[in-house]
Amino acid sequence: MMGQTLQQAEIGVIGGSGFYELLTGARQVEVDTPYGAPSHPPAISVVGGRRIAFLPRHGAEHRFPPHKINYRANLWALRSLGVRQILAPCAVGSLRPELGPGSIVVPDQVVDRTSGRVQTYYDTGAVHLPFADPYCEEGRTSVLKAASSAGTEAGNGGTMVVVEGPRFSSRAESQWYAQAGWSLVNMTGQPEATLARELGLCYTAVALVTDHDAGIQAGESVDQETVFQMFRENIERLRFAVLGAVGLLPEHRACRCSTVVDGLPLPFDLP
Repeated sequence: MMGQTLQQAEIGVIGGSGFYELLTGARQVEVDTPYGAPSHPPAISVVGGRRIAFLPRHGAEHRFPPHKINYRANLWALRSLGVRQILAPCAVGSLRPELGPGSIVVPDQVVDRTSGRVQTYYDTGAVHLPFADPYCEEGRTSVLKAASSAGTEAGNGGTMVVVEGPRFSSRAESQWYAQAGWSLVNMTGQPEATLARELGLCYTAVALVTDHDAGIQAGESVDQETVFQMFRENIERLRFAVLGAVGLLPEHRACRCSTVVDGLPLPFDLP
């Protein structure tokens, strides 16, 4: 924390559906970016001696649907505040019978099925980053430990497929994803994870299962109210896992995320 001002943070939390009020006594900070305004001014507070910035992914009152979120502005805004590690709680559908509603999962892989979203900061030049392991291993370990300490055994690993939305999957699509061996379905995980990698940020998805999507059992389906209600019922468990992980994240990064852009000819100066 030494040398940080009241408008700086080291850890970012990008909240998903129903995760708007993470902090108490937080101070909002207006941030300008080359990509426009973020979904909402980040709110900065101190948790366990660490300065964190919370940014509601969908904006206040769920203003932005998944395909209209300004992902580039959100990630750039957090980095410009000093953030280098990001925890990203999100609502997901389950593609596995054993992962029922209320389960918390820390995925280790992602499949991008979105279309039409701006996927990169690199609009000029040739910059190609590795993305074989999209999530930070140090971040994943911290969340798993924090969840266990809070009495919640989070699922370790699994593939999250990200769809365009805002509609939910058809039954055939859901069954297709399950047959491919994927575990979770979500609408916001991409390009968020990719953009975090391009800025040299550590990024960890923390998924709360709200439903069984549309394909596990005949006649099963999902609707918006079910998703929001399940999130509300489990928000405290997710909150404990995320805030607990804040205190376990390393103060000095030694993961591969921290050096992934070193020496590359980026088309801009990083904030």
